[in-house]
Amino acid sequence: MLPMLPPSDTRPPLSPRPALPIAALALALALAGCAGGPRDNLSLVPARLDQQTRQDGLFTQPVKWSRERPGCQGECPKLTVDSLAFPGHPRLTELVDHALAAMTWVDAQSAAPYDTLAGFEAYYWKTAESRDEVQLTARTRYRNERLTVVELDAAQYRTGMAHGMTGSQLLNWDNAAEKALTIDNLLAPGARPAFDAALRAEHARWLDQHADAIDNRDNFDRMWPFAPSDNVGLTDLGVLVKYQPYEIAPYAWGQPELLIPYERLRGVLRPQFLPPRT
Repeated sequence: MLPMLPPSDTRPPLSPRPALPIAALALALALAGCAGGPRDNLSLVPARLDQQTRQDGLFTQPVKWSRERPGCQGECPKLTVDSLAFPGHPRLTELVDHALAAMTWVDAQSAAPYDTLAGFEAYYWKTAESRDEVQLTARTRYRNERLTVVELDAAQYRTGMAHGMTGSQLLNWDNAAEKALTIDNLLAPGARPAFDAALRAEHARWLDQHADAIDNRDNFDRMWPFAPSDNVGLTDLGVLVKYQPYEIAPYAWGQPELLIPYERLRGVLRPQFLPPRT
């Protein structure tokens, strides 16, 4: 979950809402994916499936700071960044920077007037009102020597809003090919219906573990129906699918995460994104 304001702060909390429009992020992923196609003769997932987060892979450095508008006195807008740089891998560093900036723009009818965090910061100080607050976060969810999966989060509160807005996105990066992998890169040709069916089955198993859903399943399904998602990340154990608050469950359930084991995805994922059989 995104960090919340401390209890002593009187500003409204950044209450989770559905994902922010991230068309610019999708474009960034597509552009980054132009370099070469996925390799078909080498598994990018290790054979040993023993934990969901590994510490192998690309070296990371923190990019972490918190600022208020320069020269502001009294109650001031605030911007917090807790991100990552990848030394020796400028394409990934630049993509994470661009993607976080893109996630702050909520007007689907026009393009953002910035495309980097530095550009967003300059724009934000010019336009932010006194109680505005933005928190931008990037962290690795999974790493091995061939793959890096980064989770990006953006939380915003604008002065006068009843609550804040949040959005998150998983970014899968092929370390050697230096490219971002979309869900179309991960799935075998024509396999999207099979992937959605596997996700639906995992969703049903997930609901079976929650008494709130079991007690009145018909009503729950009517209020919070299953929804497919492109927000996927590769892990040691399977494909992680992350939903936004309110997307498939009430706010109290947080940001649901469903994990589809690799064994249920053989014939669905491209071979290089499956662990070798042992």
